[in-house]
Amino acid sequence: MCRWIAYSGTPVLLSHVLFEPQHNLIDQSLRSRMGVETTNGDGFGIGWYTQDLTTPAILRDVGPAWNNRNLQEVAHHVRSGLFFAHIRATTGTAVQQTNCHPFRRDRWLWMHNGAISEFHRLKRELALAVDPALYSDIEGSTDSELMFFLALTFGLTEDPPGAVARMAGLVEETGHRHGVQHPLQMTVAVADGERLWAFRYSSEGSSRSLFYSTRLDALRALHSDAAFLRGIGDETRLVVSEPLGDLPGSWNEVPESSYGIVQPGGDALHAFQPRS
Repeated sequence: MCRWIAYSGTPVLLSHVLFEPQHNLIDQSLRSRMGVETTNGDGFGIGWYTQDLTTPAILRDVGPAWNNRNLQEVAHHVRSGLFFAHIRATTGTAVQQTNCHPFRRDRWLWMHNGAISEFHRLKRELALAVDPALYSDIEGSTDSELMFFLALTFGLTEDPPGAVARMAGLVEETGHRHGVQHPLQMTVAVADGERLWAFRYSSEGSSRSLFYSTRLDALRALHSDAAFLRGIGDETRLVVSEPLGDLPGSWNEVPESSYGIVQPGGDALHAFQPRS
């Protein structure tokens, strides 16, 4: 499986989030506490939005995140108010750059932790459901990227929650036809440059870990001596596979079978169920 971070809020240097917290993403790549694997070294990727770009930039590599000099260089010089970071542990597909997250199409970013069970058996049927106008843009061989293109096919750009629900419904229906008891395991982050959606769902009702950060005004009241909280706006949020530290009151578990929206003016949390 994998570990990931999604950040939305006050523009900061990527390094402040990726390297400075106690249990940062680099530490998680070597010593994951909640993942299926302790080590996540089968590639990494970051994707970020800036005010000057209509589409997000991405940097992906097949090497482990803990010793990549390009990641260090970019993270210490790029400032963004909405970015993704992902470290990969393959579930069977090749270790190659096109299989590293996040995936991008136009202004949209997508990253995933989990798996489609028995993907090698279901892949062809699922791939045939992708809009032919989109199919040629699939570059890699992962279930994660195929899930992205299925969501795009089902209307991600107009209705992200509905599109992800229809994608999940198709995966489950296809899996059940092939005798797969629990076809889908996912925590997914998707963004359009202004809003961030995060989904937690699994067919077996026991999904991979996912947490969101507490409101900054509440954190300041709890930890008035924490210097790093002073320069960040109240609407700043992080959604993470694992908490980045042990600061009491900082992290809340995303409920099972739910999704959240992080957006200017107010966040929201909703129940999530696949759709036919």
